[in-house]
Amino acid sequence: MFALFTTVPAVLVGGGLWYLSSLAPTCSTDIADRLTAPDGQFDLVVFSRRCGQTGPNTQAALIPAGDDLPEDATSFASIGVAADLEPRWDGFGNIELALPEGAEIYRQDETVAGIAVIYR
Repeated sequence: MFALFTTVPAVLVGGGLWYLSSLAPTCSTDIADRLTAPDGQFDLVVFSRRCGQTGPNTQAALIPAGDDLPEDATSFASIGVAADLEPRWDGFGNIELALPEGAEIYRQDETVAGIAVIYR
């Protein structure tokens, strides 16, 4: 009888959480460019992420070389349009990105992991 009083609420709570999680928007990520640093330590990844009804966006993140892009990757550059950022590593090991004129900028860090970011 005691099991009935603990199992039924647990099933109801679990079912409720499962249902609520199905209402949350799912995210998808599309990688546009991936460039390994000249020293082989990092990958520069340019991507867009869609979660539910979000608008177009383009982001850049630095991740360990060869790793998959995590779903919660923190970008160091993020804009509110779909764009080709023309990413590249310059001869000094700096990151270069081209931000389109007039784009809404959400994030524009000057350095990431001790590496300078140059915006063209």
